[in-house]
Order: sequence, then structure tokens, then C-alpha cells
Amino acid sequence: MICLFKYKSFSLSRIIMQGFLNPLNIMIQRHLPNLNSLYLRQRKMMLKGFLMRFPEHLSNEKQIIQLQKRLTAMCHGQLYQQRMKKAFDKKVKPRVFREGDLVLKKVLSFVPDSRGKWTPNYEGPYVVKRAFSGGALMLTTMDGEDFTRPVNSDAVKRYFA
Repeated sequence: MICLFKYKSFSLSRIIMQGFLNPLNIMIQRHLPNLNSLYLRQRKMMLKGFLMRFPEHLSNEKQIIQLQKRLTAMCHGQLYQQRMKKAFDKKVKPRVFREGDLVLKKVLSFVPDSRGKWTPNYEGPYVVKRAFSGGALMLTTMDGEDFTRPVNSDAVKRYFA
């Protein structure tokens, strides 16, 4: 048998050919098939060890525990959201506009004005011609001229004369 292990200019094959390592060579040749089967057995043992290390019933229990923790966290989050909604809804007053109400419309143009910070924030008063259920309003001026587009009720506040 010729080995291909090399160490600089010295190779193991020269020693084997000269007969110095014949007993070692014979032992390697005898045990080489056993080492191969040992490797295969060791792989199977490693697989068994892995399965023993992480048994299926314990991993399922861990998954169930994790899912329970996630479920309780989700329930706490939903309860918190409901409490915050309830607290917010206590403070919010519904703004309902009817036909004939006087309102002021917020100035939403971004055109710079010469008056600077003293430009008015609202213009009007306008009359609500029609109120839609989604919060949109059709407005008219006091002279009776209609707006072409509806206005969102968030950009409008009631005018008290």
C-alpha cells in the first residue's frame, strides 16, 4: 500500500516500501474496514443522540407553552387597546352637522401670504347645503354660490353667530 502523506521532501511511502512500517501498515489495512463501519455506526449514534437530546414530546410541550404565552400576550394587548379606545371615546365629542348650519372652513392653501403669521386660519361663514354620512359636506356661500367639491368635516368647525 502506498500512502500519499507528504512532509516536505519526505514521504511515508518510502518508509513503507523499505519495510520499516510494515507492522503498522498491516494493522491499518486490517482495521480500515472496521473504521468505515464505525463511522457509519457513529453517524447513527449521533442521530439517535440528537433525537434523545430533543425528544419529540418535550419539544411539543415547549411549543404549546410558547403558544400559550403568545396567546396571553395577545389578549393583554387587545384588552389594553380596548381600555385606550374607551378612554379616548370619553373625551371625544361627536361633531354632527345638519343642513342649514353655519360653519367656518379651514384654509388649506399653501400659498404664501404677505400677512405672514397673521393670516386667518379659517374662512367663511358658509352654509351646509348637504351632509353625507361619511363626514363629507357640500357647502354654499352666504350668497348662494355652491362649492364644486365636497369638504371633509375635519376641516370645518361650527360658527356661532
